[in-house]
Amino acid sequence: MHIKKFVTPEIIFGSNAISQVGEACLRLGAKKVLIVSDLGVANAGWLEKIIQICKDSHLPYATFTDITTNPKDTEVVKGVSVFRENECDAIIGIGGGSVLDVAKAIAILATNSGKISDYEGIDKIEKPLPPMVMVMTTAGSGSEVSQFSIIVDSERKRKMTIVSKTLVPDIAIIDPFTLMTKDSALTASTGMDVLTHAIEAYVSIAATPLTDVQAKNALYLVANYLRPSVASKTNMEAKEAMAMASLQAGLAFSNAILGAAHAISHAIGGRFPLPHGEINAILLPHIMDFNFIAVPKRFTEIAEIMGIDTRGLTQREAGNRAVAFVNQLSEDIGIPKRLRNIGITEDEINLISQTALEDACMITNPRDMDFIQVKTLLENIL
Repeated sequence: MHIKKFVTPEIIFGSNAISQVGEACLRLGAKKVLIVSDLGVANAGWLEKIIQICKDSHLPYATFTDITTNPKDTEVVKGVSVFRENECDAIIGIGGGSVLDVAKAIAILATNSGKISDYEGIDKIEKPLPPMVMVMTTAGSGSEVSQFSIIVDSERKRKMTIVSKTLVPDIAIIDPFTLMTKDSALTASTGMDVLTHAIEAYVSIAATPLTDVQAKNALYLVANYLRPSVASKTNMEAKEAMAMASLQAGLAFSNAILGAAHAISHAIGGRFPLPHGEINAILLPHIMDFNFIAVPKRFTEIAEIMGIDTRGLTQREAGNRAVAFVNQLSEDIGIPKRLRNIGITEDEINLISQTALEDACMITNPRDMDFIQVKTLLENIL
């Protein structure tokens, strides 16, 4: 058996876990923190709560909120300037995946020289980062526990995948109450991102028994609780389940990496300001069908975890049922079915296909893909 590593931050999970932010920073030796967030989180009241907690903890702070969906390298540069001008020595990220990815990228450049594009790829970071405490407010990206940061290169119009164990935050805080301020569309999109993380981690060529445990439970939780979470902001059972699903899927993919759905989604998201989870949701059933022949037993197991009775079915039939389940789930929560529904045109397919093949996530996809296969798949989804 090959030696495998499993990296994870300290995790604080539960109702009102957000109250631990100040104490967490102080335990890490923080003297002044940069709070990284965005306007959506601020409007929901969570940024003000973090600020008050810092005040109550006698912890000086500065704030940076100039962050967009699919954040760009230029936003990282602005954040680094705020970090340095205010002589901060630690970072709090409070928000969804875009916010936390920017917080990590700011941390990289706070102690390492050059541009953020210098760190694209795997293990390019040389110097230790400032202490990082991440507070997730969406059940989606898993960035609060992952070794990933995804940033758009504004010149090349492509997402850069930065992978390093130094990007794993020191402390991750997951408070299901923060999910109650999300609207149904965001809940649907981020929830499908969780499902994609779980499935891609489970069939990844880098999967291990440690990642499998996390991915399987995340699959079960999404299959049973995403619909009620989309249906109601106040269903705390569903919110807690989706928060846990996001956490466990994040642990799974951080260590097993991902696959073709994310590689293609990154290629699309670098060119279009579209919700990452929504792109994944459109791609996922088609990627599952494509990947089936590489790991048929795994897809049979996915069907069973989702609650499908596979007795008497061939592996192919079970795999088809799993694909059908994902399609029905997407339809039930209002996810578009076709790429053209979100503005992708045929003219973009060649460039998207080539860019996807260069993404680090393609390395761990269980089935090899070439340009023609990616292009054909996208044409069929268009």
